[in-house]
Amino acid sequence: MATYLVNTFKRLALSERGTTTGAALRLIAAANLHTGNALAKNWNGHNTGPQRWLQYNKVIYPPQQPDDQPRPAYVCHQKTNIKYSPKKMWYVASFVRGMSVDEAIKQLSFIDKQGASYVKEAILEAVDMAVKRHNVEYRTNLWVAESFCGKGRVFKGVRRHGRGRTGEVEYKHCHYFVRLEEGTPPDHYYQPAPKTGEQQLAEWEESMRKRKVTGSL
Repeated sequence: MATYLVNTFKRLALSERGTTTGAALRLIAAANLHTGNALAKNWNGHNTGPQRWLQYNKVIYPPQQPDDQPRPAYVCHQKTNIKYSPKKMWYVASFVRGMSVDEAIKQLSFIDKQGASYVKEAILEAVDMAVKRHNVEYRTNLWVAESFCGKGRVFKGVRRHGRGRTGEVEYKHCHYFVRLEEGTPPDHYYQPAPKTGEQQLAEWEESMRKRKVTGSL
């Protein structure tokens, strides 16, 4: 349909000298307003995506004292403008949080989602960056400390309906962010460690001592 409109506008816009007028060019551009066209990348060419997340790799910390706990190395990485919905990417991004790098790559290989391939690729790129640029000795001694996604570009297109009507369709993109940290992953990432019976009893005794008796002095 779009090709037919473009050819029609070209035939109508040709002047006597065989050139195309400015109005005709605008009509041709309007007919090509679709995300599958090469003009889509020129809609917002100045927007190169988020850059603040990568600035954390350039942070320089002061020297530590000999008795201080060693600060673990980390690396931040991102993949921008992924042709995938951010709502769908959220499930994959939250799935790998708190996993070691090897476990995350192994689990992502068996997830039947398109976003899993993007997350797996981003983690592998971050591992190579950590070894080559951030002096991480063992590539397997890393775990996913942060993993989240954000909303990217949204291109709008036209969808044909019955009876000559049209509707609007949105082509959504997302940004994926990951931070790998050196060391072993925690045993309980989302929830705190379960309390023992002695700890629960101590908390109950403390709450009973702090209670207020109504009508007392």
